[in-house]
Amino acid sequence: MMFPHNFLWGGATAANQIEGAYRADGKGLSVQDVMPHGLRTPPTAEPTNDNLKREAIDFYHRYREDIDLFAEMGFKTFRLSFAWSRIFPQGDETEPNAAGLEFYDRVINYLLEKGIEPLVTLSHYETPLHLARHYGGWTNRELITFFERYARTVIEHFKGRVRYWLTFNEINSVLHFPFFSGIESTPEELGPQKLYQAIHHELVASARATKLAHEIDPANKVGCMILAVPRYPLTPDPQDALAAMAASHEDYTFGDVHVRGSYPGYFLRKLKELGVELEMTDADKEDLKHTVDYVSFSYYMSVCESANQEAGGEGNIIGGVPNPTLKASEWGWQIDPVGLRIILNDYWDRWQKPLFIVENGLGAKDKLINETVEDDYRIDYLNDHLVQVGEAIEDGVKVLGYTSWGPIDLVSASTAQMSKRYGFIYVDRNDDGSGSLKRYRKKSFDWYKQVIASNGASLRP
Repeated sequence: MMFPHNFLWGGATAANQIEGAYRADGKGLSVQDVMPHGLRTPPTAEPTNDNLKREAIDFYHRYREDIDLFAEMGFKTFRLSFAWSRIFPQGDETEPNAAGLEFYDRVINYLLEKGIEPLVTLSHYETPLHLARHYGGWTNRELITFFERYARTVIEHFKGRVRYWLTFNEINSVLHFPFFSGIESTPEELGPQKLYQAIHHELVASARATKLAHEIDPANKVGCMILAVPRYPLTPDPQDALAAMAASHEDYTFGDVHVRGSYPGYFLRKLKELGVELEMTDADKEDLKHTVDYVSFSYYMSVCESANQEAGGEGNIIGGVPNPTLKASEWGWQIDPVGLRIILNDYWDRWQKPLFIVENGLGAKDKLINETVEDDYRIDYLNDHLVQVGEAIEDGVKVLGYTSWGPIDLVSASTAQMSKRYGFIYVDRNDDGSGSLKRYRKKSFDWYKQVIASNGASLRP
């Protein structure tokens, strides 16, 4: 199995899940600082001591050690996010926090010293809390201006050092988890008008950041980032096929706008049927024409869809119906390697833009024994998914790279647990906050090192 010679192998993280130092050096609060128990639990009024993200895995002070380990595995790239509230603590300041920029200077410079290409996400579920609570998050048009200022600041500051940018992590997740986008309401509480207006503001902000990046340095490559979920009809019933198409359209909308520069007809029909009238200026329409260079996405699971309201079941976190033919992880996420090949072909056929798999991994309960973890289950999972990436490349799909989630154990976004471990590197920290934070190489560490060294040739068919 042959991967392109310049394929970008690496790993992916988010600032709030690894950095810690949640108030260090002038950092402001983000929405994550009031989400101590993940996305299923309402936010707290103030930060609480039981929030593991306050310290996370202390990448803020241990980044050199961790980057050394990534370099030892042979990483070509490392996906990280900048914490918006570390650079603009409230989000609405006119001048950045110099100490925040200096921290990312140290990280980016060390990555480059180690020969690792930085891939930076501007906003990874880390909206400044002040913007959420004072302005209403992305329901407020003013956030476009604040985000544009933040984007301009970092893109100019890191010109020539960071070439690969992503705007918003899993931008379509706002449909399911609005507080990740700084909107302190459920979709039901928001209602369609406010929800879709907020989505419009985010899409305009993403397009403006893309425009800025291209103006500041034409060598910059900017991508959107989508939570990718293949949606299969539960049965051959055409109504189930229509249900799968409608659910897929929910996700396609975000890629269609980023790639094509305007809203698709099926989306406009939906707005009309919902009675939503977007406040959209002529300037907004011009902004949206600034399209991305590539499409990146996360892939963890697939779902089925059915027109039958009685079809259902618990499991995957983003709706749909569990697939009776698939097994699930310990957290109920269904495991579907072939779905990754399907989504790669689907996105390539639809958009004809290079694709980048920037998240894929298995959350599991690991046992540290004799300073390592025998995580063959993780090796099997990743091997099977990477084989399907190779098949998609053989199908003619252009794939830029693959960054596994997350290469080092971190605090889970969905559950805020440490025990939901993804890494090739074990971090000694427990759900109650105890532990030394010492790092240990798992069995999968050497496995991934060999995959990278062989450019995928070592994968088992």
